[in-house]
Amino acid sequence: MLFRSVADLTASVAEMDAAVKEATEIRTAESAKNAATVADAKEATTAVQQATAVLKDFYAKAAEATALVQASVPTAMDDAPETFDTAYTGKQAESGGVLGMLEVIASDFARLETDTAMQEEQAAAEYKKFTNEAAVDRARKTQDISNKNKLSTKKSAELQQTKSDLKGTQGELNAALEYYDKLKPSCVDAGVSYDEREIGRAHV
Repeated sequence: MLFRSVADLTASVAEMDAAVKEATEIRTAESAKNAATVADAKEATTAVQQATAVLKDFYAKAAEATALVQASVPTAMDDAPETFDTAYTGKQAESGGVLGMLEVIASDFARLETDTAMQEEQAAAEYKKFTNEAAVDRARKTQDISNKNKLSTKKSAELQQTKSDLKGTQGELNAALEYYDKLKPSCVDAGVSYDEREIGRAHV
């Protein structure tokens, strides 16, 4: 039972080591992926912000532009295209939609960055808790194995000593029995009763 218990504990420690190794590999890969996602999200957010600034600047300048203002000039060509008589402001009606879309995209990237960072923090905390608990459990089981091995060694030594003592005692007993067998004829008068021995002593 003792040795089987040690074997079970040893197997449990090996399984735990394998689980920690697997968890570490998964955590390392997950952490690298999260770091890449956060970096990409930050880069994308910056790019969208820059694009938004450029577009806002463009629309603002277009609204104030005077260089494209042209007066209508009568021409002989009735089918000539109409000329600009006001500042070119771009497609201002669509600007809100484009800028709004960029703001939504920027918001999505910012949320992705925040969510990924939170997931990374939670995963790192869970991994730390798991490895700490595994380390404590492993240390306890390893100490238990050591204690059981020491106890087993002690019991084996005691058993060997007991066997040695038993062998010595058996030798002494055999010698005593052999000596008794030699003394028995002189101590016991076979076939003579107690009364006959008493009468014999009286005649002496």
